[in-house]
Amino acid sequence: MEMSDVKLARVTRKDVDELLHANRESREYHGCWVQPFTTAAGFEEWYSAQIIGASVGLVARDRESGHIVGVTHLSQIFYKGFQNAYLSYWGMVSFAGTGRMSQAVELTTMYAFEELGLHRIEANIQPENVRSIALVKRLGFQKEGFSPKYLQIAGVWCDHERWALLADER
Repeated sequence: MEMSDVKLARVTRKDVDELLHANRESREYHGCWVQPFTTAAGFEEWYSAQIIGASVGLVARDRESGHIVGVTHLSQIFYKGFQNAYLSYWGMVSFAGTGRMSQAVELTTMYAFEELGLHRIEANIQPENVRSIALVKRLGFQKEGFSPKYLQIAGVWCDHERWALLADER
């Protein structure tokens, strides 16, 4: 899937070295919001969930340079009466402020609704992560609630806001 500045594809093992480099380079930028893998073992653990689990990992690349803009991830994909997935994403510092992660997340929502046939996508975001909240708002996500101590990040239980987008409301 492609937009004007970004192309999106499912992660492959061939992406490992570039992903590790980009994640390490962006570690400070990711801060307390997300702790992506920075080792080959961490990549393998994350990647294996794409193969045996109900998850889809996608790599967003800049169309011009081919460099990694960021990663999006649909996890805990449910079908039948729920048709839901949890969305997570992280951008790389070298593309911060360029709007490319907005395009990557938008492409991911299109993929989720059109290719996977989902009805709903939920993104859980720490209230202090104003840039991420602004991103989902731009894409039409609606705030559904607040979950205290919802996810553990770097050993700390963090509060999160629940944001969701429905297929028929985008």
